[in-house]
Amino acid sequence: MEPIKIYPTRNTPAVLLDPSKGVFKLFGRSSPENSIQFYEPLRSTLSSEMVSDRLDVRIKMEYFNTSSSKCIYDLLKEIKSLEVKGKEVIVRWYYDEDDEDMLEAGEDYSDLLDMNFRFIEYHPNEQPNRKSA
Repeated sequence: MEPIKIYPTRNTPAVLLDPSKGVFKLFGRSSPENSIQFYEPLRSTLSSEMVSDRLDVRIKMEYFNTSSSKCIYDLLKEIKSLEVKGKEVIVRWYYDEDDEDMLEAGEDYSDLLDMNFRFIEYHPNEQPNRKSA
C-alpha cells in the first residue's frame, strides 16, 4: 500500500497518510469545492488499510470551511474507531498563538469524540521545533 501524498493548493491542505508507518498529517487550508470528494479517500484508507499498531496524527490547519469541518470530524471519528479497536493513537492539534477559534475547534473535536489531543501552540514566524513538529 502506497502512502497518500497530496500537495497543498489554495483550497486544499497538504496530506500525508502512510498506513504502514502509522502516520497521518493534515496541514494548511481547506475549502475545496467538494469536501467529501477530497476527504473520503482519506477516511476510506484509514478504515481499511491502517496496518500499523500505532497512529501518529498531526493536524495544523490555518483555516477550514464548514463542509471541511464535517469531513475532518468524520476523519477523527474513524481515527477514534481505530483507537477503540486497540491501536495506540496520538493526536497533535497545532494552532496559531493568535487563533483562538482553531484551538476551540480542536477542543470541540476532542470533547465530542472523547479523545485526548495534545494541543501545541505555534508562532507563525518561528522555525518549527523538530521535536514537536
